[in-house]
Amino acid sequence: MLSDQFGRKVNYLRVSVTDRCNLRCRYCIPAEGVSLKKHEDLLSFEEIETIVRAGVGLGINKVRLTGGEPLLRKGFSELVKKLAAIEGLEDLALTTNGILLGAMAWELKKTGIKRVNVSLDTLRPERFNRMTGSDQWQQAKEGFETVLAAGFEQVKLNVVVIAGYNDDEIDDFVEYIMVKKAQLRFIEFMPVGNHHWKNEMVLPSKGIIERINQKHHIVSLPPLKNSIVEEYQIVGSPATVGFISPMSHSFCHGCNRLRLTADGFLKPCLASKYEVNIKVPVRAGHAGNELRRVFYEAMRLKPKAHKMDQGFSDNTRHMAEVGG
Repeated sequence: MLSDQFGRKVNYLRVSVTDRCNLRCRYCIPAEGVSLKKHEDLLSFEEIETIVRAGVGLGINKVRLTGGEPLLRKGFSELVKKLAAIEGLEDLALTTNGILLGAMAWELKKTGIKRVNVSLDTLRPERFNRMTGSDQWQQAKEGFETVLAAGFEQVKLNVVVIAGYNDDEIDDFVEYIMVKKAQLRFIEFMPVGNHHWKNEMVLPSKGIIERINQKHHIVSLPPLKNSIVEEYQIVGSPATVGFISPMSHSFCHGCNRLRLTADGFLKPCLASKYEVNIKVPVRAGHAGNELRRVFYEAMRLKPKAHKMDQGFSDNTRHMAEVGG
């Protein structure tokens, strides 16, 4: 298994398949937009498959497909089929904004996606429009509810909590999820690749937990191995609520992941500028051991911890380019 200089084992690869998105969330993409990569600059499905196979040979057994918005990538289900067929890849998951999910959910389950995370930061259509520049809130919400109906192994609803924007909806989200067999995840606002972030917009998870406990009864669950989530059971409900706290509680000591950008770079840390080009060797026809050397180089560059809790990130890419 891949191991970095601090003894952390890595078995999880997040794969961004496109830098394009059908939303313009202010905390993800700046108002002036971003310079999108040309199609030929993006990894092909065959190149992604080759890279993932090399990673699986080093102990990678979990892959999550992200974007931008991954479902915008033409023929996306064909990539899912290719990756699902790799022996040794045990878990194939998807993160999406849900807008295109309603029409694709059943096919994605059939082709090999096991777990789905849907990002939805507000339950109010007018607020969704202001933050994302889109009036497709209903499609996003229906996408989430469709994957629940489709019976995936696990479904999560991801909410980035921003003080002064959507923190007044915390109880609304808990009440919404209580009648569903799903996991609600509140994520602290991170200073990654955007100019919208301010320290006063961060609401620490501890404050969210205290707020929820004023109205609902939640019980702490035992931590899972390599999990970055502090998870609670909502008493009397099939749902759980979890907290991802990169700003108030560093989880770097248990980090088990690498990221593959859509244009072919391995990133050892979301908040770091360091990345290693794997597109050049894969386009030169290399596979297997030749690509594994690139994985080792990325692991060598993996920092001990991020500095986001100090309001610092030297990642020069926008969140939409690295897939979170």
